Amino acid sequence: MLHDVFPISWSDFHFIRPQFLWALVPVALVFLMGILSIREDVKWKKIIAPHLRPYVIGKGRTGIKVTMQVVQFLAFCIGVVALAGPTWKKVELPGKTLESPLVILLDLSQSMMASDMQPNRLERAKFKIQDLLKADPGARVALVGFAGTAHTIVPLSDDYRIINTHIENLSPKVMPFRGSDLRKAFALADTLLSVTEAPGRVLLFTDEFEDADFNLLQAFTRDKNRTIDVMPMSTAMGSEVPAYSGRGSLMDEGKAVYSSLNADALSKINSLEQVTVHQLTLDQSDVELIAKTTRENLEFTEKPEKKEDDWRDFGVLFLIPVVAIVLLWFRKGWVLYTTLGVLFLSSCQSDGSKTFEDLWFTPDYQGQRLSDQGDYTAAADAYQDPLRKGVAYFKAADYDDAILEFSKDTTSLGAYNLGLAYYKNGDYASAMLAFGQAAEMDPTMQAAQDGYSKLERVLQETSQASLAEAQESKEKGKAKNEENKSMEDLSGGGQEATKKDMEKERLEETVNTDIRKGKEMDEVPDDFESGSEQNNQKVLMRKIDDDPARFLMKKFEFEVKRKNLKPNANEKPW
Repeated sequence: MLHDVFPISWSDFHFIRPQFLWALVPVALVFLMGILSIREDVKWKKIIAPHLRPYVIGKGRTGIKVTMQVVQFLAFCIGVVALAGPTWKKVELPGKTLESPLVILLDLSQSMMASDMQPNRLERAKFKIQDLLKADPGARVALVGFAGTAHTIVPLSDDYRIINTHIENLSPKVMPFRGSDLRKAFALADTLLSVTEAPGRVLLFTDEFEDADFNLLQAFTRDKNRTIDVMPMSTAMGSEVPAYSGRGSLMDEGKAVYSSLNADALSKINSLEQVTVHQLTLDQSDVELIAKTTRENLEFTEKPEKKEDDWRDFGVLFLIPVVAIVLLWFRKGWVLYTTLGVLFLSSCQSDGSKTFEDLWFTPDYQGQRLSDQGDYTAAADAYQDPLRKGVAYFKAADYDDAILEFSKDTTSLGAYNLGLAYYKNGDYASAMLAFGQAAEMDPTMQAAQDGYSKLERVLQETSQASLAEAQESKEKGKAKNEENKSMEDLSGGGQEATKKDMEKERLEETVNTDIRKGKEMDEVPDDFESGSEQNNQKVLMRKIDDDPARFLMKKFEFEVKRKNLKPNANEKPW
């Protein structure tokens, strides 16, 4: 024990918090005022006769008072030195192990439909992504699709099955705007990678490279420990870009749009230290190499920076003599003096506290008081705990900041709250994923399991069907045919219709149970609550479309409307 303290290395002796030493100035002033008050007391004694002084002035000798003032001054000085944090030995701080995330940027512009790569560039990119996930990179992977705007398809997740499910039906049609804005894609990737301090990795699948992209990738990797893997999805021979209708080629000023690989721009990008351009192979060797590199650099040990607090604080040892001196304060008046001195020293906060409440209440307690008053935004600013901070943002309807704070909480409760925030933000796929993680970490959390099941049904039903316009039937058994309201409508009644006529939408639906039918919901109802026992089997879904990309289209449209996203005016439409 003593070898951790002694011998004292005076060459390394310093104070961790030297700003507290300024408190010695008011302590010295208090000491001088105390000494001067004693001298003034001595002057009064000369006025009173010596034989009457013990009866008029009271007991107590001047020497004892001076001694107590000196003892008080000494106690305050030692206390100030303790607060300043004297140290002369270093302490080894353990490193923090973090997991490096991987963000896949997939170009969903119209040029990715070119067929110089069979069957086309986009399908080949999908195959490569599936092969990468099959090779098990081990990291949490996020999938981002970008065209005129960029959108998160799947947030960071270690469940690769969800990513594979979304990849199959991706096409330029799901994107709200045309174009290929790589800057927006990297801005979104930066947001996703900012949830951890570990080095991030970006895997880019795109077919268009320009000279300006060099500066973009350089800025993305310059100040942060990040690497970029580029998979060029085009050839030097190139191909015409197909039209949006799927028939013929896309025309621009009367000429067919032609897309090919810009080898010079790609070579310049490859010269960046943190960027690697991979050659596309017919087998899986290219993505297997990326997966292997990701696994090898998966765990990152964050070394503590050489800060002031990596020295051992011996200030607590100086409190031992202070406590011993305080025991002498059980005299008249000294307890009051000591209390005032302690209050004075406690006001010297090292964290820059400026309000009176900071002297008495912790930040989390102040945040709770603001939350109880209904001022959730101010409460979120006051809280330091990520969970409390996230809850305050959630109650203030600031779901973006709530998601950011809940992402810092690695507990099952944090994952469940993250799911609620994603749900309120309109990102139901991410909400389902978060509920699933919460249920996996805490199998006894029934609310998380119910939330996962409900959203899973909603997403499956949304991708396979929509609610048809209908009325709730009060009559069971076979429905009666409704008389045609138009002479040109041969789809109802008892008339014999042609095959083309039968393909028209029927004017009524047969209802044999008490199941009701309603209009298609653009999003989950606001009264959705995890764990509630609502009878969701009372809604009949009529299948009209088997394209799961329908959900992504609505999700992206919702994000565009909520965040007021717009493409760049000079962006090429393909």
